[in-house]
Amino acid sequence: MAIELVPDWMAGLEDEDVAFIKRFLLASGSLKEVARQYDVSYPTVRLRLDRLIQKIQLAESAEQDPFVATVKRLAISDKLDFDTAKILIHEYRKQKGSP
Repeated sequence: MAIELVPDWMAGLEDEDVAFIKRFLLASGSLKEVARQYDVSYPTVRLRLDRLIQKIQLAESAEQDPFVATVKRLAISDKLDFDTAKILIHEYRKQKGSP
């Protein structure tokens, strides 16, 4: 893939996320191997992968509603708790008249 063709979801990732994806691919998708390489537990790597998946899904939906995407990104980054994020999104959608 040429550098000009990098998808938006990938271009928005942090360097450490890209490095994690590379290790994951080189380990043939083995979370146990990635955990060994990072010298952390399997659940730690699983959590990291889950958060990375959320970031990618969020990037794909960001174009639809930037405010909701920002609130979700803050929650994923632990800068905002999930309950508060849900309340903010709910109230925002209620004001906009969308579900």
